[in-house]
Amino acid sequence: MSLVERHDTTNIGATWDGGTGTVSDYFALLKPRVMSLVIFTAFVGIVLAPGGLHPVLAGTALLCIAVGAGASGALNMWFDADIDRVMSRTANRPVPAGRITREEAFGFGMMLACGSVLVLGLLVNLLSAALLAFTIFFYVVVYTMWLKRSTPQNIVIGGASGALPPVIGWAAVTGEVSVESLTLFMLIFMWTPPHFWALSLFKSADYQAAGIPMLPVVRGEQTTRNHILAYSILLAPIGLAPTILGFAGPIYGVIAAALGIAFVALAVQVWRLRTGPLATRAAVRLFLFSIFYLFALFALLPAERLIVMALSAAGLGTAGLGG
Repeated sequence: MSLVERHDTTNIGATWDGGTGTVSDYFALLKPRVMSLVIFTAFVGIVLAPGGLHPVLAGTALLCIAVGAGASGALNMWFDADIDRVMSRTANRPVPAGRITREEAFGFGMMLACGSVLVLGLLVNLLSAALLAFTIFFYVVVYTMWLKRSTPQNIVIGGASGALPPVIGWAAVTGEVSVESLTLFMLIFMWTPPHFWALSLFKSADYQAAGIPMLPVVRGEQTTRNHILAYSILLAPIGLAPTILGFAGPIYGVIAAALGIAFVALAVQVWRLRTGPLATRAAVRLFLFSIFYLFALFALLPAERLIVMALSAAGLGTAGLGG
């Protein structure tokens, strides 16, 4: 942002050559809906990690992860302003709508990115800060600047950045990366492709207009449906991995199995219904259910642990309810 001084023979004035963005516009730059998933999964990583962390430091870690996610969103909108302008679902974002300039979005994003990594490293630990820095770099440089516009596998590879928050949360507590945290990573990583490909099936015109090589645009809708079904089948057993590995119990296992079966059943509907409004509705149902699926599994992990603690405090048996 800058002030450009205009001098003439009658007066001295100043005009603002930046955007007219409000606080809500800057908040929108953070992609709050995406941030909510990041905060939630990072919180679960912090809660599940052994050893515990002082509540102030845990809150600091969670805030830094949230701010880092917001920085990624702002830098994504800075770089993607050209394609956001031509897609109906993104045209009203602050940068393409002209309420915030690209320079302002870039400066805002860089400030948040550097600040979040610095604070996390100084107050919590260096590993979590390094993972946060890598997450921001991967999302902005590898995904936004490279993969998104160059390959239909953009969501598959780029999904790694969205899967790292629980690993960062775990590392903030323990100072290490474990099998458990990598399991949470794999759960989000394998969930991302069917989630976004379901969205791309009913938003393919947007992606085509913007020149983004999403799978239905490049390979066709039936290939996309095949991929959705394949990834959904692979996702279901990964959802059971926390119980198999012993950091979740049978309550989680039973519900995860039921949700996994429902996920695959909806993916089968998407695969079977090829054209028409029924096909669109099937894709929308899978997209919406996928959001519920991930939130439900991540909510179950700490919830089951609380149930075990409550039963133990009440003097009731908890054998087989481990976690």
